Amino acid sequence: MFSAFFYLLRAKGLDVSLNEWLTLMEALEKDLAHSSLTSFYYLARSILVKSETEYDMFDGAFLEFFKDIQQFEELPKELLDWLNNPKEKPNNYDKDQDEYNRSLSMEQIQKMLLERLQEQDSEHNGGKYWIGTGGMSVFGNAGNATNGIRVGGQSIRKSAMQVASERKFHDFRNDTVLDTRQFQMAFRRLRQFSSRIDAPKTELDVDHTIEETGNNAGNLKLVYQRPRQNTVKVLLLMDSGGSMDYYSSLCTSLFQAVSKSNHFKDLKVYYFHNCIYSKLYTDPYCIPGQWIDTNWVLDNLSSEYKVIIVGDASMDPSELLGRSYYNYGARTEVTGMEWLKRFQAKYSHMVWLNPIVDMGWRSAFWRQTYDIIDKEFDMYPLTISHLEQALKKLIAAK
Repeated sequence: MFSAFFYLLRAKGLDVSLNEWLTLMEALEKDLAHSSLTSFYYLARSILVKSETEYDMFDGAFLEFFKDIQQFEELPKELLDWLNNPKEKPNNYDKDQDEYNRSLSMEQIQKMLLERLQEQDSEHNGGKYWIGTGGMSVFGNAGNATNGIRVGGQSIRKSAMQVASERKFHDFRNDTVLDTRQFQMAFRRLRQFSSRIDAPKTELDVDHTIEETGNNAGNLKLVYQRPRQNTVKVLLLMDSGGSMDYYSSLCTSLFQAVSKSNHFKDLKVYYFHNCIYSKLYTDPYCIPGQWIDTNWVLDNLSSEYKVIIVGDASMDPSELLGRSYYNYGARTEVTGMEWLKRFQAKYSHMVWLNPIVDMGWRSAFWRQTYDIIDKEFDMYPLTISHLEQALKKLIAAK
C-alpha cells in the first residue's frame, strides 16, 4: 500500500533508492513503527532522508500522501475547553489499572479513543474509563497512567501530521538563504587550498588511518601527516547601498562569516556602488574620499587571490555600459563592464554571489544588466546549495 508513497517521494525530488525502501519495509515488518503514524513518520524519515536539507521536502510529501488520515487533534471544542484546564484529583493511583493499561497496545488505545469520542457527552475527572483529567484513564491529560494518548493540556508528544504540518525545516533546505553560521561552514571548503608545511608529521590522517587499519587486519594503525598552513588569499568585493539595502542583513552575515574565518592567509574587503569603477571604497557607506584606486588593487594583489563579488547586478544599463558623464567621483571614461572584465582577466578564480534568489518577478528593465553580467560571469544565488557550487568553482583549477 505504501508503493505510491515511494513514487511520490521520488517525484518530489527525494533520491530514495530501492534498497532504502526495502529497508523501511523490513522495519515495518518488525513492527518498529508500533502501529503509530508518528513512529512511522520518524522511522521513514530516518531511513529515507539522507540530509537535513531534505526534511522540508519530506514533510511536504508526507502531508500530501497522508492528508486523509483522521487526526485525534480534531476534537469537539467543548471537550478541549475543560481538558485544557485539568482538575486533577490527588492520590488516585491504581496499581492494577496501571498494569492493565500497560498491556494495551497503541493500536488498541487508538481504537478505544475513537469509541469514547462517540460515547462521551460530559466532563470527567479522576476516572479510569472516559477521556478526562487526572485519574488512570489512558486518554486525557494530567493523569497517572504511564501510557496512553494525551488529549488537550500542554503538548508533549505531537502527532506526525502536526510535526509535518509545522514545516519547521524550511531553514534547512538547499534553496534557503544562508545565515552567518552556514556561511562559516561553507567557507571551510576553501581549506582545500591550504598546503602542507615542512614540519614533523603531527596531524592525524583519518582517511589513511582507516585504510591502513583495514590492511592491517583490523588492528589500529595510526597514520600522521604534516599540518596544513593557510595559503588562501581572498578578495571580497561587495555592492553597497541603493537596491542592496534590502539585503544588508544578509551581506552583513556574509561579511562576519568571512571576517571570523581563520582559513585565509590574507583577506581584502572593498565596496562599490552598483558596479566596480575606478575607485573601491574602504567602508560600506561608500563615502567619497574613503577609497583606493581600483588599478592599485589590480596591480598589487596577485592573481593568487580568489575573488568573490557580491551584488544584485541590477542597475541602470548606463551604469554598466556607459561612460561617465562627470569627472568627479569613482566613475571615469572606463565603463563598469570594462572594469569587471579587467578583474576577470587578472583573476582566474572568481565567482559572483547574488542575494536575489529569483529574478523572475523583476521587470525587464532591471533584468537587463543582470542578464548581461550573468552571461559573462559565474553567478550564483546566495543559497546553501548554490554557495557550495560557487566555492567548488572557486577552488577548481582552470
